[in-house]
Amino acid sequence: MAGVLNGFAVIVALVALGWLLARTLVLGTDARLVLNRLVFFVATPALLFDSLARTTLDQVFTGVFVVSAVSAIIIAVLYMAIARLWLRRPAADLVVGALSAGYVNSANLGIPIALYVLGDLGFVMPLLLFQVVVLQPVAIAVLERAARAEGADSGGGALGSLLQSVRTPIVLAALAGVVVAALPWTPSDSLLEPVHLVGQISVPGALLVFGMSLYGVKVLEAGASPRREIFLASALKLIAHPVLAYAIGAWMLGMRDHELLTVVVAAALPTAQNVLVVATRYGHGTLLARDSAVLTTLGALPVLLLVSALLA
Repeated sequence: MAGVLNGFAVIVALVALGWLLARTLVLGTDARLVLNRLVFFVATPALLFDSLARTTLDQVFTGVFVVSAVSAIIIAVLYMAIARLWLRRPAADLVVGALSAGYVNSANLGIPIALYVLGDLGFVMPLLLFQVVVLQPVAIAVLERAARAEGADSGGGALGSLLQSVRTPIVLAALAGVVVAALPWTPSDSLLEPVHLVGQISVPGALLVFGMSLYGVKVLEAGASPRREIFLASALKLIAHPVLAYAIGAWMLGMRDHELLTVVVAAALPTAQNVLVVATRYGHGTLLARDSAVLTTLGALPVLLLVSALLA
């Protein structure tokens, strides 16, 4: 438990530093944008490729992947059912809400937590691939259909949206890492060392960007934000999702100890920023996606601390 608390202490310290940097403008007004691009386009892809290139496929696709995938699908469907019956929302808004409830931040926050709290990147790669290759395409297909029904131009269609999401540096680096992991050859340390060094920027950089993003944010504005949908998505994300992951992992797959902690932590991660990107592209649920991401990000830390106290 002491190791888990130390890990969270490191995360909180770097997030607080990022918030302070944004508040004092020590790095200038464009610091968040520049650092975010460095982390997204360079450091995190390098970290993922380096980690995957040193492993094997049987170490990547484990029971953690099964629990993460099944629990995310169930939570997304549950949101759609409740919001459809209770709030009578249109299909496009239901999809954005479902993503807000089940699509976790596996990169910017998941990677630091995986390294500092769990000690490895075991759950990040399968979770990332599932969300980008399965969950997001299904959501895009529904949103594309809604856009066509409304006579709107979604900018390239479902295939274009899907290709754009797959072409992101993080996904391409992860796929390249999987290919190398499948080969009977492992790159030497001398070849991977430059990639490894660049990848070390990812975790502290992502936490600093995260802290910067929290400064000056206003959520749940009266008369603008759909508060009922936001609270529903946030409750499912922070409470129902980890509880469901625990039930599937412990009661159905017999997981114990560190493996069980991993799947519950993965489920308790906050809503990913990708959801806002998708919502903005199709013009539905943008405030729902934005405020759910902020609310679940703020609420994730106490939830993760509770999970760690109970399971670590």
